[in-house]
Amino acid sequence: MTSRLSALLGRGFLLGLCAMLFACSPEVKFQLTDVTGAEFGKTLELQDHNGQARNLKQFQGQVVVVIFGYTQCPDFCPTTLSQMTQVLKELGSEASKVQVLFVTVDPERDSPSLLKAYVTAFNPTFLGLWGDAAATLKVTKEFKIVVQKNPSKGEGYSVDHSSHILILDQHGRLRLFAPNQTPTKAFVADLSLLIKNTK
Repeated sequence: MTSRLSALLGRGFLLGLCAMLFACSPEVKFQLTDVTGAEFGKTLELQDHNGQARNLKQFQGQVVVVIFGYTQCPDFCPTTLSQMTQVLKELGSEASKVQVLFVTVDPERDSPSLLKAYVTAFNPTFLGLWGDAAATLKVTKEFKIVVQKNPSKGEGYSVDHSSHILILDQHGRLRLFAPNQTPTKAFVADLSLLIKNTK
């Protein structure tokens, strides 16, 4: 995905979100963008890389980091998963209260077994989530993720996709938006706040 397209997608998402919430509050509690009250990102029904049906209710009690991408992604996806590995390391004992979900936007090529090998290579606690074309479209719409398949030479293709991260609290409520290239320390600080705030 080009950095220009990624920036435009992220900026468009954030501007639309701020308008929907009337304003981004000047009283910032979090370092990331607080999107508490957003009317999306409420449902997710896919299967994990072990073939188990998953929904957001199953992760209640944990802070959930949702990343959309695909295993052949050349830049954002491996960089972000590596960063999340570092974030969990810096959280120490609090890391057990965080679940990272990697949702594939390329179900045609990303089989559950491939997803398992990919995400667990970064961290054994990460879960890859897969759905057929209809289920994938449903969840990307629910989380307002833009996906565009681009044919390349031969029979291959690449997939442009929104490169932001969404974070839900322990009650399954969408709380934070993080654009691409957000500093690790911001994730650590805000995830720790969400872990401590159980309300």
